[in-house]
Amino acid sequence: MIDNGVPTGDLSGTCRWYARGFRLKQQHAGLTTLGVVRPLFEYFIRERVQKIPNVTFLEEHDILGLTTTADKSRVTGVRVQARDGDEDRVIEGDLVVDATGRGSRTPVWLEQLGYEKPVEERKKIDLGYVTQHFRLRPGANGFGKDVAINQIAHAGAPRGNVFFLVEDGKVELTTYGILGDHPPTDRAGLMEWLKSLPAKDVYETLRYADPVDKAMPFKFPTTLRRHYEDLRRFPDGLLVTGDAITCFNPVYAQGMSVAALCALVMRRHLHSGVAPVPLDYFRDIAEDAVDAAWEMTNTIDLSLPGVEGERTFKVRMANWYLKRVQIAATRDGAITAAYFRTAGLIAPPESLMRPGFALRVLWKSMFGPSKESRQPYVYEVPSGVEPAFRETAELTASA
Repeated sequence: MIDNGVPTGDLSGTCRWYARGFRLKQQHAGLTTLGVVRPLFEYFIRERVQKIPNVTFLEEHDILGLTTTADKSRVTGVRVQARDGDEDRVIEGDLVVDATGRGSRTPVWLEQLGYEKPVEERKKIDLGYVTQHFRLRPGANGFGKDVAINQIAHAGAPRGNVFFLVEDGKVELTTYGILGDHPPTDRAGLMEWLKSLPAKDVYETLRYADPVDKAMPFKFPTTLRRHYEDLRRFPDGLLVTGDAITCFNPVYAQGMSVAALCALVMRRHLHSGVAPVPLDYFRDIAEDAVDAAWEMTNTIDLSLPGVEGERTFKVRMANWYLKRVQIAATRDGAITAAYFRTAGLIAPPESLMRPGFALRVLWKSMFGPSKESRQPYVYEVPSGVEPAFRETAELTASA
């Protein structure tokens, strides 16, 4: 991807972050970022997987259901049907892995086979976001030496954005709001939305950028976790992974990380060549891949007053401390780096609670956000660069 011109940076060192409207102090954390659009990212993965000799892709087919032994104790394959055909056929397998994402039908198939469905845990967040790509005008660059400008939503301003340089000289914007407060897709409305965010970097930069495609909306009503680890019975020959187990609030960008952790757990259970025991696998998935991230994201969701859920003493204390971490990070780049190593699931959440680090956080946050973090960002556009978008008031006056 790098050879194909994908911009790289560091999640904490060359990404500009705003938390609670204040700019965090930057410091490299050894977390490499790749500014790549999703289709290109998936293209490179697909190209790599296709080179594995014993992998076959079956395209344009629907999965109709599972096949099992007569006593339904073991899954033996899947029934599929071509989308342009009438007859279905069976693909047999020693192991079937459901990686079909949030829309997984495994709970329904389990019930049809006489097993219990997993308990589902949901939290309504009513998230809506819009994604669009732009090309900066020659000479205009609001990023400076950074590769991204990101704002984290919080209780006082439940809107945010992810804005970063991608390949081919373009930029990708995703901006979001929760609990029904969703961004518009028309240019003027979207620009007004960006102008309402606490920091104006993204708005000022996009005034000197031209859209290269349409703004595309997406809605994400609820987070979801299926507790397979609590089941008492489960058929052999079947595993579930990734978003088919748990679907996080996508603004925290932890879904792919958790899917990767699930893959590592699966590798461990397949290492000996013996068929894995599903319930052992699910218990390890919960403990080693899902629990920490799920607790972290749910705690942050509950910091937003409109999100329904029980705010236990533990949740309230965690959100109080997270606020202290974010304030301290405006003064200390090492705290910023540690914060993003935890958010990126490289370090465990408890690493932020170690006594020495906690004392540092409390001391640095005692006097509030740093003076520098409060100063508005000033974007000086080189002379001769005409804005691609002018404010409505300017257009009206001109008319």
